[in-house]
Amino acid sequence: MDLTAFNHSLTGAAPPPDLTLLQTALWHAAKSEWDAAHKIAQQHEGQKEFDRLHAYLHRVEGDEWNAGYWYRRAGATMPGKSTEEELNDLIKEWLG
Repeated sequence: MDLTAFNHSLTGAAPPPDLTLLQTALWHAAKSEWDAAHKIAQQHEGQKEFDRLHAYLHRVEGDEWNAGYWYRRAGATMPGKSTEEELNDLIKEWLG
C-alpha cells in the first residue's frame, strides 16, 4: 500500500485487511484512535518498531516522561518536530 492509498483508507470505518499489524496500529493512530493503537503497541512490547510507536503514542498523550522511556527502549530519541510530522514520517517509513 502506498501513502496515497493509506491516506484515502482513513475515510473508512475499519483499517484495510491487507495492512500489517504495525501499519494497522499506525492507521488507528492517524484516526486519533489512541486506545486501539496503544493496545497493539503494548501487545508487542520489546519489538523495536512497536516500542517506537508506543513512544509516539505517549508523546501524543502528553506524557513526555513515559514517551522518553519508550524512545530509549526503541533506540531512538524524541524528535524535535510536531507529533503530526512524526506520524507522517512513521507512516512513510513503515508503509514501504
